[in-house]
Amino acid sequence: MTRAKRSKHWLQSHARDTYVKQAQQAGYRSRAAYKLIELDRSDRLFKPGMAVVDLGAAPGGWAQVAAERVGRAGRVIAVDLLVMDPLPGVEVIQGDVTEPDVLAWIKGRLGPGEADLVISDMAPNISGRREVDQANILCLNEMTLEFSQEVLRAGGGMLVKTFHGEGFDALREQARRGFRRVTVRKPKASRSHSSEVYLLGHERLHENNPN
Repeated sequence: MTRAKRSKHWLQSHARDTYVKQAQQAGYRSRAAYKLIELDRSDRLFKPGMAVVDLGAAPGGWAQVAAERVGRAGRVIAVDLLVMDPLPGVEVIQGDVTEPDVLAWIKGRLGPGEADLVISDMAPNISGRREVDQANILCLNEMTLEFSQEVLRAGGGMLVKTFHGEGFDALREQARRGFRRVTVRKPKASRSHSSEVYLLGHERLHENNPN
């Protein structure tokens, strides 16, 4: 199949997608909003008044859901390299989350141990080479894990998209060293042909209490 035919097939499939239609009707910026809604329903991610950091947030579907859930008493910081239109209740920051100075700036906005939840639906630009794509998303995952450990309060949570494949088990073990419990989720809104899954870290461990 040529690239043009693959693109046409994807557009046709996207237009028929139930979650795409629901997102358009509900005013969400992406179908990905329903992944987060489902995960919140099963794992109770959000509470009113929480401080949430959304990494790789554009176009803003997850940030919309987060802002709805935490309410006016809460805080949502959404970061992406791409320009993102303003959202009610969301502090939007344009910057590359892989750059140390951008992460440092976010930390400065929060203060150490001030975040309740870090969420990331980031994925690398897909090259079509599985081993390259897997290595690239693992780099993003590891960065998110490190960032989470620096900004989350003890007991805070982390939700990060990753792909099943080489390095996945090691990533999960790394997460287990920082959280009391780690679970893997595949929401129904994830496309069935995709290898994406979500790693959920429950209750960040205190540095002095690894057990």
